[in-house]
Amino acid sequence: MALRVYYDLMSQPSRAIYLFLKVANIPFESCLVKLREGEHFQDEFTKVNPFRKVPVIDDNGFKLTESVAILRYLARSRNVEDNWYNADLQLQAKVDEYLQWQHLNTRLFCAMYFRHKFLEPMMLQKPVDEKKVARFQKEMEKCLSEIENIWLDSGKKNFITGDKISIADLLACCELEQPGMAGYDVFSKHPIIGAYRERVRKATEPHYEEAHKIVRIITNKFKGVPQANKL
Repeated sequence: MALRVYYDLMSQPSRAIYLFLKVANIPFESCLVKLREGEHFQDEFTKVNPFRKVPVIDDNGFKLTESVAILRYLARSRNVEDNWYNADLQLQAKVDEYLQWQHLNTRLFCAMYFRHKFLEPMMLQKPVDEKKVARFQKEMEKCLSEIENIWLDSGKKNFITGDKISIADLLACCELEQPGMAGYDVFSKHPIIGAYRERVRKATEPHYEEAHKIVRIITNKFKGVPQANKL
């Protein structure tokens, strides 16, 4: 049975998994789960993942439901280039260091800014809570500064862990794309991150833009301004 991958490209970690599968040339069966239509709450999907979230993989009956675990598993179980998740324990640990850090930083603050500035006002038909947005923007910008100055060493590093792209960069860039749909262009406001994104895009093309097609559509359609039930 082929590797089954359940995902929706509106989901940042789903995009990272999809991008890795494509760029590493890992065959898989595509199983789309339409989050906007609530398919993740249907009984059929709950049997796949009781947490009702994407992404999920089913590798011949072996299921994983967390994106970091999925990326590590795929990098270890498939014949992929070593730079993605290096066999050297110290180089691997540097990737793990970012994967741990990003949960309460890049992922949390970029996602919460998008959620409160754009997603919830649109889906729940309620006004933007400007105080919450301001709080999450402040924390997000602190996080972005740390990415620029620490993880990318003020532009001296090409990628999160050094000179070669890794799974850390896929997760990072997919999260950094999310605020753009809410009108905050991370890459123009933070040129070091903008240049970094271009390196990641170049290293993963043509798949990078394919994975972010829906992000571009929403960004261009709404210009960061939520409209009730129009997503």
